[in-house]
Amino acid sequence: MLTIQELTPIPNIPQPKFKRIVIVGAGFAGLKLARELANTDYQVVLLDKNNYHQFQPLFYQVATAALSPSAVSFPLRRLFHKTENIVFRMAVVRKVDREKKILETNLGQLSYDILILSQGANTNFFGNKNIQRHAAPMKTTSEALYIRNKIISNYERAVNLGNIEERRPIMNVVIVGGGATGVELAGAIAELRNQVFPKDYPQLSFENMRVILIEAGPSLLAGLSENSQQKAQSYLKKLGVEVMLGTMVEDFDGYTVTLKDKEPIKTITLLWAAGVKANSLLGIADVQMAKNGRLLVDQFNKLLNDDSIYVLGDQCLQEEEEFPNGHPQVAQVAIQQAKNLAVNLKRDLKNQEWKPFRYRDLGSMATVGKKMAVVDLPFISFQGIFAWLVWLFVHLMAILGVKNKLIIFINWAWKYLAFDPSLRLLIRPKYINPNKREWLLDQDDPEE
Repeated sequence: MLTIQELTPIPNIPQPKFKRIVIVGAGFAGLKLARELANTDYQVVLLDKNNYHQFQPLFYQVATAALSPSAVSFPLRRLFHKTENIVFRMAVVRKVDREKKILETNLGQLSYDILILSQGANTNFFGNKNIQRHAAPMKTTSEALYIRNKIISNYERAVNLGNIEERRPIMNVVIVGGGATGVELAGAIAELRNQVFPKDYPQLSFENMRVILIEAGPSLLAGLSENSQQKAQSYLKKLGVEVMLGTMVEDFDGYTVTLKDKEPIKTITLLWAAGVKANSLLGIADVQMAKNGRLLVDQFNKLLNDDSIYVLGDQCLQEEEEFPNGHPQVAQVAIQQAKNLAVNLKRDLKNQEWKPFRYRDLGSMATVGKKMAVVDLPFISFQGIFAWLVWLFVHLMAILGVKNKLIIFINWAWKYLAFDPSLRLLIRPKYINPNKREWLLDQDDPEE
């Protein structure tokens, strides 16, 4: 690999008239910051390995055929059609030279005056290579689409097997992680099993299909009120989900889930939603990282021991009196940090004093199934159909683009009235020759 000194600059990026701000990652934080800095004196270069923004809270609906991948993904270039000071490049960032203020990417090198790291987090397999190899995570649109294909292909395969015992592992679905993603995914899969799959595969008995949610902690939805936790668990029980609390997954070989002090579970489908770890970047010093891999920042989101790098969202660890171990790794933190940093960068143009970040908890929510959700706001908690309607409204408003909002609204309305999602298509990728893969494969995924 070329060193930073040997790389050529990324072409077709004009020289800035003032300062160049490079933002790495177009998630909630990076995109919010770029949009807030539109039409300012800064040149903003936004880098992401994809050319679209991904709305992660609805990935589970892609995975369960309720929404198409395009409904939760929005093209980045479209957002900045009329914004001259913002440049987007689809690039993989590999390394930073903090002394020379240069980034190394797969496209070449890029200099910066201010660097913003908002690369988010990835799935945490806690060092278990077997689970990493055989389980299915859900941190990207493509991973959600893989889960959809995996589940559908399982039943296309099971319907051609005569032996019930051979069918059970193919039909069973095990979800690990009792946070919002795991709970919502378990509820959605249970609804498919209860109401949709029996119509698609009438020859199969779905009494033989187990949907199991495993959580290592003592309760689901840690961080929500006890009432909401218990209500979510009762909703899952109503849907027929087997909830296993205080249960540790030790291994998975692709066929058997090994549990600590409990009987193993036979399945070929293990969906992993048990934790996240912050993404990092070569060139960051060890003293700038916490033990969990998050980057240490001050009250202005500035990286420890660096005057020109800032870190936002899941990737940073920022201590506050109420959050001595850092803020929760959720979208609201990322958005609020980005908004605060944008205000400060605009203040810098006027030589004004910067404003320290203070997180405002707006509440948490999760949906379990049709007309079943839990909502915890700072001043009230509620559950049931009203919570479900609030969940629908909040997520619909957060989606980018009028077209996407309309598509999702129509899909949700149809699902509510008919509960027969029309996206149960098994779209299998065709093998790509090695010399054609560079721009068509996710470059974070190492080849087997």
